[in-house]
Amino acid sequence: MKATSMRTPIDIPVERCSDGYLKNPEEWDEELAVLLASEWNGLTFTEEHLPILHFIREHHAEHQTTPDVREATHYIVATKGLEKKAAKKYLFKLFPHGYMQQGCQLAGMRRPTAWCVG
Repeated sequence: MKATSMRTPIDIPVERCSDGYLKNPEEWDEELAVLLASEWNGLTFTEEHLPILHFIREHHAEHQTTPDVREATHYIVATKGLEKKAAKKYLFKLFPHGYMQQGCQLAGMRRPTAWCVG
């Protein structure tokens, strides 16, 4: 984790790896997402984050992979009716330190093995 992006980790009642990802993604819930978000400087957690976090989890459950930026952008285009460029901008507004890192952490995923940011 970048020291400039993160606050000092708070006491969160689940086991995490040294990079802050959950070791047991099945322990995730929306309240935990709010706690995890509180560690990030410059991130204000809102209800707008929840559909993306649920998309990440549902995609992973179905495909056994974390959706990359292209897939998340496609999801936003389909659900919010935005153009592709606006959807990608929206995604990075929600996760200003990076969709793959912030999004996956807040969704309770394990650390992605491939860091494709496409």
